[in-house]
Amino acid sequence: MAQTNDKIKRSFVIIGLGTFGGTIATELARFGNRVLGIDINEKNVSDLADTIAEAVIADGRDDEALKQAGANHYDVAVVAIGEDLEANILCTMNVKLLGIKTVWVKALSKTHHRILSKMGADRVILPEQEMGQHIAQMLHNPVVRDYLSLGNNFHVININIPEELEGKTLGDLHLGEKYETRCLGVMRGSDYLGCEDDVALKKDDKMMVLGRRGELRLFGDTL
Repeated sequence: MAQTNDKIKRSFVIIGLGTFGGTIATELARFGNRVLGIDINEKNVSDLADTIAEAVIADGRDDEALKQAGANHYDVAVVAIGEDLEANILCTMNVKLLGIKTVWVKALSKTHHRILSKMGADRVILPEQEMGQHIAQMLHNPVVRDYLSLGNNFHVININIPEELEGKTLGDLHLGEKYETRCLGVMRGSDYLGCEDDVALKKDDKMMVLGRRGELRLFGDTL
C-alpha cells in the first residue's frame, strides 16, 4: 500500500520563494510531496530549509544552474518569481527547455499572461486578480461562502442557507426552472443530504450550486 501512495505523489520545483512561492512550497511539502525550492535570495532559501526536502540558492535565469540544482528531475515547475519580468520569462523558458512536463507560472499583468501562454506554460496565474475576484464575489453576497471556477464561465458556489429559506425544500427553489443552475448537494454539518427536490433546508446548511456566472449571480441575489 505504501508503494501505491508513493507513486501517486508528484515532485515539485518552486522557483521564487517569496510569500507566494514560499506558501506553495510549504503547503505542497505539508501534503507529503517532494519539493525543491530555488531562489537567488539567501534568506528566502534559509527560511524554508527545514520545511521542504531541499532548498537551493540559484538563479532561475541560468539554465545550467537549474540543472545543477536538479530541477530537471522534477515533475512540475512553478515559476513564482515576483516583480522581475525578465527573470520570470527567462526562467519559464529554461524550465520548458529542461523538459519539465508541467509548468505553472505567476504572471504580473494580462500582457505578461499572454506572453507566458504563447511560451507554452500549462497554467498562468494572476494571483492578485484572481484573489480580488474571489473576495469581491463573497463581499457582494454574504451567503456565498466560497466559489470555484471550472472554466468556460462555469462556477461552483458554496452557499450558506439563510434563515429565510429554513423549511423550504430544494424543489421550492426551482433551480433548473428559474435559473440555469444545478444543485450538487446539501451538507448539514458532516452529513450529505443529496439533491432531491424533497430535501428540506435548515439555516446554515451548505448548498453547492453549479452554473454560469451570470445565472449564479441572479440566483444568489434572490437569497
